[in-house]
Amino acid sequence: MTNQVNIDTAAATEVIEYVPLTDLYLSDLNPRQDVAEEGIDLLADSLVACGLIQNLAGLRDEAGKVGVVAGGRRLRALNIAVAARPDLAQVPVRMAPSDLIAEEWANAENTAREELDPVDEVRAYHRMAEKALSTAKISQAFGVTEAHVRRRLALAGLPDPVLDALKTGEISMGQAKAMTVSEDEKKILEVLERAKRGWFNEYQIKSALKPDAVDGDNRKAKFVGREAYEVSGGSITLDLFEDEVLFNNPDILDRLFAEKLEDEATRLQEAEGWAWVMTTEDSNPFWYELQRDHGFARTYRIEGVLSDEQTERYDELADLANGPLSVNAGHSPAGAMDVLDEDGQRELDALQEIIKGEYSDAQKSLSGILVHVSHNGSVEIMRGLVRQDDQAEAAAQGIIEDSRHSDAGKALKEKPAFSQKFVEDMTAIRLAAVQTALLEKPDYLLSLFAFAVSPASGYGNDLFGFGYNATERNTPEIDDQFVLDPRLGGERDEDAETAFEALQIMAGQGKAGGFAAFRDAGKKLCNGEITAFLARAFKMQDPEFMAEIEAEIGADIRMIWTPSAENCFKRLKGPQLDALYLAMLDLSADSAACKSLAKSKKGEKNEALHKLFNDPEHQTALGVTAEQKARIDAWVPECF
Repeated sequence: MTNQVNIDTAAATEVIEYVPLTDLYLSDLNPRQDVAEEGIDLLADSLVACGLIQNLAGLRDEAGKVGVVAGGRRLRALNIAVAARPDLAQVPVRMAPSDLIAEEWANAENTAREELDPVDEVRAYHRMAEKALSTAKISQAFGVTEAHVRRRLALAGLPDPVLDALKTGEISMGQAKAMTVSEDEKKILEVLERAKRGWFNEYQIKSALKPDAVDGDNRKAKFVGREAYEVSGGSITLDLFEDEVLFNNPDILDRLFAEKLEDEATRLQEAEGWAWVMTTEDSNPFWYELQRDHGFARTYRIEGVLSDEQTERYDELADLANGPLSVNAGHSPAGAMDVLDEDGQRELDALQEIIKGEYSDAQKSLSGILVHVSHNGSVEIMRGLVRQDDQAEAAAQGIIEDSRHSDAGKALKEKPAFSQKFVEDMTAIRLAAVQTALLEKPDYLLSLFAFAVSPASGYGNDLFGFGYNATERNTPEIDDQFVLDPRLGGERDEDAETAFEALQIMAGQGKAGGFAAFRDAGKKLCNGEITAFLARAFKMQDPEFMAEIEAEIGADIRMIWTPSAENCFKRLKGPQLDALYLAMLDLSADSAACKSLAKSKKGEKNEALHKLFNDPEHQTALGVTAEQKARIDAWVPECF
């Protein structure tokens, strides 16, 4: 690397002084504090043979001694070589006129001669920054880009133990970079210990330090925008190494997202003239779910008709758009066109809009729109949705087909007892319960696996899934009062953590060494890993077979999940809660307790059921019998 120095450095007065070797010491300004001893020995041999060819550079201190800012390796070698060559006891030193010039010499020469250890470089930049030198000044002194300096200074903000671990190779540069997303020293040091033991990769480090942060590429962040988020008090973290922005306050982001989506929906409704508007947080709502959950029918655009002249022009433009690129493109006679240009594309788009058609005022008066934000942060609109209450009138006016309306109405009049997301959560919990029971039934599990890979299953039962995309979700979206066994991916307790650490140590020994250590650990470990692997890979089966498996192995959802207001009762309808309370306590529908509950607000019902299922003192106060308690402890939603 070329030694780049600024004008002040170049203009510094050249003063060479001969200084006794005993008056020289390694200055703190010298960024190369640690060097390989074998390299020093070789350099000492060279000094004995050839003498000192290049002067040292130093700065005289208040005591008259000289701190060497450039030439620390030569200084170390001189102290060895002087025993064989006494004439080396007087050393020519280029004297710096100021601390600033000395530091620039130190950094520029060391960078130019030999690449600094990254940690030494980080600490050298930090010392210069502490003296109020700008990023530009530091980059000029070192001959590197300003972006490089900013990234190194980000590392300089890490606690010293992190930099020490990086220097000794206990963690990688990537792991250190990941830690710069946080300023919480306590958390960083906790993560450091896990990283040193090989437990945390870069992604896991960021997740541990910023568990709630939302990436700037998230659709909500894109939709809201950084400026609006910060104006509302949201804080960000810049990841200089990944060129990412982290939004640290998801509550603020969620609020702004909901507000902006609502404003945008209202604007679109008014601009387009729809009867109503609805929003959803889903990024990609499916039509069948809207039919199932809301009973919507749909009306469609009235297609436009092109004139003969427009049709001819449309065909011409479409041929250009769809045809192969001409080999003579760019060499056609004036006025000829081989490919569709921008003006032609705009003309084609306008004709396509005519064909696409429009919604009539009559359609809009009986239908509405669903507004949502897509994965890329853009607003998407689903138009022409007709509510159940308007479908009879819409059918009478011919806005929707009468047969379609009748069929949809019959199928959708009865709304499902449970929402799809609740069913999906309970399905994941059910799978986890079966997997948990299979952990204790290794022989049964092996029989299932053998059956799955044998002709007896027809090779098509799909009992197991292997790989990231093949396994099924076994954790609910709302995981309140849900406990997953560590062997299935749940949070590790102290014993599981110790076992995992032992496996990580084996992994650090390479494939051959790790395999040898694994075998030495015995068959119990081997069989346990096979059992855990197969249990994790087990997938949901058809209802009849799944019920048979559950019964045979004694799977119990309530062993790993307890209904609560958060994970269950808030997601049920009021009448469902009334009926459940009545059934659990053997109450009659006309009892005072049931009548009182029926008149309560939904939130009060949620709380009442939560206490009934989770508060022993409340159960005692209600006089819950042993039989009722057993019924409460066994209840699960009938949604499979």
